[in-house]
Amino acid sequence: MKSNMPEWVKDAIFYQVYPQSFYDANNDGIGDIPGITAKLDYLKSMGFNAIWINPCFESPFQDAGYDISDFYKVAPRYGTNDNLRELFREAKKKHIRVCLDLVAGHTSVEHPWFKQSSKPKPNQYSNYYIWTDNAWESGVSQDKNSVNTVSGFAERNGNFVSNFFYFQPALNYGFAKPDPKKSWQLPVDHEDVKAVREEMKNIIRFWLNMGASGFRVDMASSLVKGDTHFDATINFWREVREMIDADYPETILISEWGDPEISVQAGFHIDFFLHFGKHGDAYLSLCRKGDLSFFHPDGKGDITYFLDDFIRQFHKVKEFAYIGLPSGNHDMKRMHSDIPYKNVELALAFILTMPGIPFMYYGDEIGMKYIPHLLSKEGAYDRTGSRTPMHWEAGKNMGFSKAREKDIYLPVDYSRDAPNVKTQEKNPDSLLSRVKKIIQLRKNHPSLGTQGQFSPLFAEYKKYPLIYLRSDRDEKFLIAINPSRQKTESTLRFTKLKKIAETLINTGCHLKFDKKNIRISLDGQSYGIFRMD
Repeated sequence: MKSNMPEWVKDAIFYQVYPQSFYDANNDGIGDIPGITAKLDYLKSMGFNAIWINPCFESPFQDAGYDISDFYKVAPRYGTNDNLRELFREAKKKHIRVCLDLVAGHTSVEHPWFKQSSKPKPNQYSNYYIWTDNAWESGVSQDKNSVNTVSGFAERNGNFVSNFFYFQPALNYGFAKPDPKKSWQLPVDHEDVKAVREEMKNIIRFWLNMGASGFRVDMASSLVKGDTHFDATINFWREVREMIDADYPETILISEWGDPEISVQAGFHIDFFLHFGKHGDAYLSLCRKGDLSFFHPDGKGDITYFLDDFIRQFHKVKEFAYIGLPSGNHDMKRMHSDIPYKNVELALAFILTMPGIPFMYYGDEIGMKYIPHLLSKEGAYDRTGSRTPMHWEAGKNMGFSKAREKDIYLPVDYSRDAPNVKTQEKNPDSLLSRVKKIIQLRKNHPSLGTQGQFSPLFAEYKKYPLIYLRSDRDEKFLIAINPSRQKTESTLRFTKLKKIAETLINTGCHLKFDKKNIRISLDGQSYGIFRMD
């Protein structure tokens, strides 16, 4: 399917915007879509050419917008459909693609479809959701069709299936192998199930027609119930992919599946290495395993745990799709919570010079911190501390909003060392400036992006540093990274690298050439990026 991959994707560098915390343009204390539009020049200046926006649709916000009550309408707190259309238009002028968050598997209990489905009298929407036959049947069973149900919610004599929180009823994509003894388990080709599938395609068409460039799909594997091997779910997403290939060939689908080997079969252009699922431990081993993280300065980590898994997946999907490498996201603690500020730069240098598609979570480019012990906001619980307002400048509300402090969506970080964009833009050695420089290097040199070869030169079990080569026919780049506090010495034997052609970034890396060998010493917590001859 990669033959149908939009050309722009191979050079994509994504920035994830959590809209309620990014920038407040109307000073009511919550971020909004005009606020995103106002910051497009900033994103362009940094080199980001694609945006993923968390759900911005009408919602009661019990789960921060992942509980949608109207798929066709922007939530009033963020603005209007016209505001979103303007964002698409202005972003396009700056050659920035905008992707939306598609919550395909469930809605809010406040959605009109669900309210109709909850009524005891059968109607058009009765089977838009999954209900057991009576209020005394839970849906929990010993077979593969076991589901979570919510009891006693409505007048309808039955319990509904929820996907996550109780207020997120699952849309009915059917059961892969319905139990013939349970009439409420509909097959995937049932007319009511097909109506739900077509409605989701209509939603996709609506926003693509307005100007969206694609979707990140929430819980993409959660659709068909009892789908042990995901065959039926894969078939639905293939239908969607065929539709967009035919009618919207510049559109992309990004999955929150966390298993690229499976999601590529469903037609997704990008799937993430994430903090959960089959590859969760490998991803977490980079920055989120405390002092056992590879990028922790104690030097107890193991880069092979990540690389072995990543390289295996990379080779399995590279002909069809890309792997997304996020700095973080709204569902996990920021990397700065487990590794010190100095090492954040090393971790971001790694993500930005790998062959996957990089995704920068807002604020990570300046090293924003996870704020612990905040009261849960809109179903965030311990994720709340990763969703605090963006720091644009020092002073009132860190430049996020001019509203009264008590009206701000979440508290800003007023700690003495809290980073901000304006200060870091003035410092050529700041994290922001370094991130900007590495992004520019990636954009200027294809070998540092998705098209270049990736060759580990020194990546050993529980050892430091990490040294790898990114190359194509025209150029070779050596990247050496030592997150440990301890100085490291390594010898690369019998390489074809003759000398340094250009030092691009060097914070404490020393290379000595001896015949066919290269001796590399790295100061503690340092890295270097070199163009080689």
